[in-house]
Amino acid sequence: MVLWAMAAPSPHRPFAVRSINAMGAGLRRLGLDVPRFDAAYLIDRATKQTGLRDFGEGPWRQGLELMCSEVAATSDPNTIGRLACQNMLSMALEQRLQLTAHRAAHPAVRDTPIERPLFVVGLPRTGTTILFNLLAQDPSNRAPLTWEVTRPHPPPETATYATDPRIDEVRKIFTQLDKLAPSLAAIHEFGAQLPQECPPIFAGTMLSMQFHILFRVPAYQAWLDTQSMVPAYAWHRMFLQHLQSRHRRERWVLKSPAHLPCVEDLLAVYPDARILFTHRAPLRALASTASLYYVFRGMYSDTADPAQVGADVADTWIEYLRRAKAARERLGDRPDQFLDVEFPDICDDPVGVVSRAYAHFGIEMTDQARSAMDVFLAANPRGSRGAHRYELEDFGLDPADLEARLPTG
Repeated sequence: MVLWAMAAPSPHRPFAVRSINAMGAGLRRLGLDVPRFDAAYLIDRATKQTGLRDFGEGPWRQGLELMCSEVAATSDPNTIGRLACQNMLSMALEQRLQLTAHRAAHPAVRDTPIERPLFVVGLPRTGTTILFNLLAQDPSNRAPLTWEVTRPHPPPETATYATDPRIDEVRKIFTQLDKLAPSLAAIHEFGAQLPQECPPIFAGTMLSMQFHILFRVPAYQAWLDTQSMVPAYAWHRMFLQHLQSRHRRERWVLKSPAHLPCVEDLLAVYPDARILFTHRAPLRALASTASLYYVFRGMYSDTADPAQVGADVADTWIEYLRRAKAARERLGDRPDQFLDVEFPDICDDPVGVVSRAYAHFGIEMTDQARSAMDVFLAANPRGSRGAHRYELEDFGLDPADLEARLPTG
């Protein structure tokens, strides 16, 4: 059952954004495709931009064509959203070209090992981010940072890892994001030098849930949910090899709720992966996730509907929970590769949870690592970026209905 959504506020709309959106809508009413959404056009643009033509192995074109056709056929997203979506697709294509060319020129990169990576996995809003940020403080760990995921080529160098000019380029992007959605900081922290989740890496295969989080593209999401994610993880591995080719540490730490429905595909590519599963009362996690989706979509849509967002979140993540539960049952003979942790424990003592994970997975918690985590936690106390208030009813969701749909056990 869907309830009437009452309390979710209207998305933030600066005057300049409203003006650009209105101008673009007017041009589209005149029959002009602004900006243009056509797979062949975007492919041609990426090849001209990079001077390269080899997109490498693996599927990617079908997802690109689906995204282009769905966005082109609707009035949603708005002009700012269409520009953002076009830029994301173009950037993903350019990255494919650049990383494929670099790998061809440096074939030894494909042989560099990625051993026993540690993944943080769970529903959105279940403490995955704070654990990921803490893991990234350990000098032995290598987390992909936002700037290098956004601008991965050429590979980052150890000598300039903290001073690379791409850091400021990406920092400027987040300055614009703050203007578009000032309430976002209270929900989720973003920054050029903060660890980045895996969906932007998956975008290179056009197999990424980030597209449906940011834009309402139900046909694309329905297609994505039927696809094997093994090609996405194969690209993910290639991406990490590229990043570590000139800046390595002992182990990779990675994170995303996107791994929840495809744990077995993850293990097909990373058979020795260690997976830290986070758990929270699902209804609270779904309410918080709906709030995050609504802010994201509100940046890029003039018709973002809280009830529609709530339905999308519930349908997607209840199904993903079901898939994760079934996968864990099938993988019951591999207990050493999984550790389950609860959200209240993460809130009470996140460094203690990391320490427990290290003990379970056979990783040494050095004094240097613990000290760095304590310093980060002291500098980033919970709630320091503002209050985040939300209820299921804000997004038209009925708690009793959701409880009946959740997987048991």
